Amino acid sequence: MTIWCADVPHNELPVPPGVDELETRVVLKAAIGANAALAQLDQAAVSIPNPTVLINTIPLLEAQASSEIENIVTTTDALFRHLDDDAGADPATKETLRYRTALRVGFERTVERGLTKATASAVCSMIKGLDMDLRALPGTRIGNPVTGEITYSPPEGRELIAEKVGEWERFIHADDGMDPLVRMAAAHYQFEAIHPFSDGNGRTGRILNVLMLVESGLLRHPLLYLSRYIIETKNDYYRLLQGVTAEGAWEPWLLYILRGIEQTSRNTVRKIGAIRDLQDDFARRARAASKGGAESELQAVLFEQPCCRIRTVMVRCGVSRPTATNWLSSLADAGLLRDHKVGRDRLFVNHEFLGLLVRGTP
Repeated sequence: MTIWCADVPHNELPVPPGVDELETRVVLKAAIGANAALAQLDQAAVSIPNPTVLINTIPLLEAQASSEIENIVTTTDALFRHLDDDAGADPATKETLRYRTALRVGFERTVERGLTKATASAVCSMIKGLDMDLRALPGTRIGNPVTGEITYSPPEGRELIAEKVGEWERFIHADDGMDPLVRMAAAHYQFEAIHPFSDGNGRTGRILNVLMLVESGLLRHPLLYLSRYIIETKNDYYRLLQGVTAEGAWEPWLLYILRGIEQTSRNTVRKIGAIRDLQDDFARRARAASKGGAESELQAVLFEQPCCRIRTVMVRCGVSRPTATNWLSSLADAGLLRDHKVGRDRLFVNHEFLGLLVRGTP
């Protein structure tokens, strides 16, 4: 095994081992459960009548959680309030919204061109709001935020980093029969150990995880995000990453990620079921409250954007301002929406849906 020292650049970072070493009996057993749960998630996502509801909302929760890992803290309320207009948003909210855009950009590029180092660069650039090239300056050190102790020093030198990123790209596309979830877990370690950019590597790597699942055909929509799981098990995450580097302890790391995939998939399936139930109940109550208004297109808007402005309804539903205002006001009067004054604008909040997204129940 390559000799490693925390405060010395890990220029000899090896590529992950092959199938025979990574796919132990216990890892393959865990992969069976994770793959089954992920398949259920994919089926649940495509069975919902309006998948845009999931594509618009669940990635935003991932953006919030992934940013929180990097100590960029905003609220779910602030994110949804500024979903279609970030004017007046604080810097943390704007940066988190860029993460959501990066998810979309990465998904589109992966579908059109495949997952490459150019995709990783595009994702990181979108997250940071500026062009992010490979690191060139030496001296990058990763430390314990509490003690200040150096825990890892990634490879240095633009040419060497480019070589390592090339190894990562070849690994994720290797035709060796490795289980895609095992490959994703190993590739996540590899990418984070390379630490190719001066900033944004953690968030970029977490987006690349779901893009690998899309490229491998396991997910049709990018809806499996591990950031909440990582927040809840943050000490394990960093400890097990370190274990791979220091001791070559691949099995505990792989089991940790596979467990996260299974748990997150099952939790997301339950959330999708709750969303469907709420949509049906909301539609029933909306029909009774609107007296012929509040068409299905409006209800779709209110679940795609749970904090909705009048002009959004005008554009999406093709109606006048008075009609849009009347529809939204009638639902607010019935208690289905909450009407908030935001400057000179009015914001109508689908509070039951927002509560379900945040807490799991309406």
